[in-house]
Amino acid sequence: MMNFRNVDRRRFLKTTAIAGAGLAMPTIFTSASRAQEFCNMPTGGSVTFGFSVPLSGPYGDEGADQLRGYELAVQHLNGEGDGGMLNTFKGSVLKGNGVLGKKVEFVSGDSQALADAGRATSNRMIERDGAIMVTGSVSSAEAIAVQSLCSDKGIIYMAGLTHSNDTTGKDKRRNGFRHFFNAYMSGQALAPVIVDAYGADRRAYHITADYNWGWSQEESIVEATESLGWETAERVLTPLGTSDYSQWLTPVANSGADVLVLNHYGNDMANALTQAVQFGLRERQANGKNFEIVVPMFSDLNAQAAGDAVKDILGTANWMWKLEDEGTQAFVRSFGQAYGHPPSQSAHTGYVQALLYANACERAGTFNPEGVVEALEDFEFDGLGDGPTLYRGGDHQCFKQVLVVKGNEDPEDRFDIQDVFQVVDSEQILYEDDKWGGELGPIRSQC
Repeated sequence: MMNFRNVDRRRFLKTTAIAGAGLAMPTIFTSASRAQEFCNMPTGGSVTFGFSVPLSGPYGDEGADQLRGYELAVQHLNGEGDGGMLNTFKGSVLKGNGVLGKKVEFVSGDSQALADAGRATSNRMIERDGAIMVTGSVSSAEAIAVQSLCSDKGIIYMAGLTHSNDTTGKDKRRNGFRHFFNAYMSGQALAPVIVDAYGADRRAYHITADYNWGWSQEESIVEATESLGWETAERVLTPLGTSDYSQWLTPVANSGADVLVLNHYGNDMANALTQAVQFGLRERQANGKNFEIVVPMFSDLNAQAAGDAVKDILGTANWMWKLEDEGTQAFVRSFGQAYGHPPSQSAHTGYVQALLYANACERAGTFNPEGVVEALEDFEFDGLGDGPTLYRGGDHQCFKQVLVVKGNEDPEDRFDIQDVFQVVDSEQILYEDDKWGGELGPIRSQC
């Protein structure tokens, strides 16, 4: 297995290329684990997944699309529909007949993108509904809280959309796994692009969502841009769920900054960006340069909500429906047939996490978290839309390509809102698995 504590980039690229070529992956058999009772051990003909997603609040649109991705994954796991990415998943032993001979069922609940609500919803799924696995989130505060709960309960948590470094950093858990990229990766991927586009002599004004993810994103993009010559003029925090950003945007014009960095997501990003453009910031000159706006963490759903304001705006994304690989094309086709529109990155990462969990159970021959963790750690795969990917054992973080995206200047329709500007190879965003401290701790399997 690969040890990323001392990063060996050439070895990573070589081994992921082998996985991408479709090398058969070993099945893990753990007879002792299979015999041992564990939390919510299924005894009938079905197994229940728990989907905890925000269906209300500032991230409600993201949560709703993520739930669509989960529901589609359940259909494909049970052999319904065209199979989607089950047909392209390299490293898979899934057959489309459920998981370990059991039909997959699910329960869902509204986490509201809040830590307390996410914990309460997930706890009900575990204790009342017998969920064998919980997945979801569009807020890092929510994801970290639910990950901790699931670890205490002896349940596997497959994180949804969570971008804070802490999720697989200081708050990582042995029972928790993240497919989505993080804020550090966004900073490392985006900073060279925006410095090349706008120059190294820049002063940035940061307006940031005041919670775990916002702090993490701001820290990461500040670190990455300052290392390439940018200065930071100001750093201002705003409450999650803000609708009117005028009091925070008004001081920008007189701050001496010539770049505005919006560390926001969901409706907050759409509101902040739209209002910044309405304030005329994009037409300004500052320090003898054209004033620029950057959104480090983008989403096509956010971009659709912001409309024309996203034109030419640079940011990063975990995945985009416009990618041309066979996995993406299979997923977009299945999702479009089911729901009538292209999937978001939130829908994609939810769908993929459900498949990765199910495949780990099949490879391990058990639903016991002890076997599932062993099957996921240092698992290499391909064909799920992000190129060759490693689920690193040291921190349970996926390593794969990162997309730098740009607002489309002349979109054909509301779904054609962004384009892939640059694909950044995983080599550029690697870091040691103890960068932010934290300990995975033991595997928990008992309620």
